[in-house]
Amino acid sequence: MQGEAAQARARTLLGVPFRLHGRSPESGLDCIGVIALAYDIQDKAPTGYSLRTTRPERWIALLDSLAMRIIEPEIGAVMLLQPGAAQLHLGLWTGKSLIHADAGLRRVVETPGTPRWPVVGLWRPHTKD
Repeated sequence: MQGEAAQARARTLLGVPFRLHGRSPESGLDCIGVIALAYDIQDKAPTGYSLRTTRPERWIALLDSLAMRIIEPEIGAVMLLQPGAAQLHLGLWTGKSLIHADAGLRRVVETPGTPRWPVVGLWRPHTKD
């Protein structure tokens, strides 16, 4: 149920312009902003990072603190992807597509099919109390 609700919220963000560190639909979103809004965890979303990183363990630890690691993708799963050697990216899996803020396309998009980048890990965010 939580995954479907997050998916529905993420779909309302389609077309929002890309902005690094963006946290609102009005000013733009990055991939972390999309996940933060989809799961209503804006207060836990980090800032101050660059578009490129060589420290995936920082992001894995953050995701581990906010969510439960899972083995198989499920609706609403947060996917940590690696588009390049020094680049990480987050997306929300819908079961048939990936919702994410695409820096190249400069907006939030829904890309059909399985992600074209290697999957580093999958997480199911904790339910709110």
